[in-house]
Amino acid sequence: MRFFTILLFLLLFTSCYNVERNCSDFRNGSFEFEQLLGTEIITSTFTRKGDIAIEHFQNKVDTFSVRWINDCEYIMRKLNPQTAYDEEALHFKILSTTKDTYTFEYKMVVKKENQALNVQKGTVRKVK
Repeated sequence: MRFFTILLFLLLFTSCYNVERNCSDFRNGSFEFEQLLGTEIITSTFTRKGDIAIEHFQNKVDTFSVRWINDCEYIMRKLNPQTAYDEEALHFKILSTTKDTYTFEYKMVVKKENQALNVQKGTVRKVK
């Protein structure tokens, strides 16, 4: 019985924990994102202002439209897609924030038939 009482108290205290999400601090600005590509860590930088995001990745520049659903979720779509894959919109959800970083997850807006929905996570650092 003592075990169940302790377990109940632990569940009560952990369920009251709220993750900090000051998403509006990250609507505009310059950001840096590191990702693992094969065996290399590649850095990409992007600037988001209003409904436009400009990304610099491996000596290429891409422009995206940004549509905010709420303070912590937005949809990005490439403005000048070169392939059918580039035409797909991505849904981003900010999970938590700190002073200068946010953790997010993203996935394709439309799930392809006969394919599992692939949700990726990452952390972005605000540069300025």
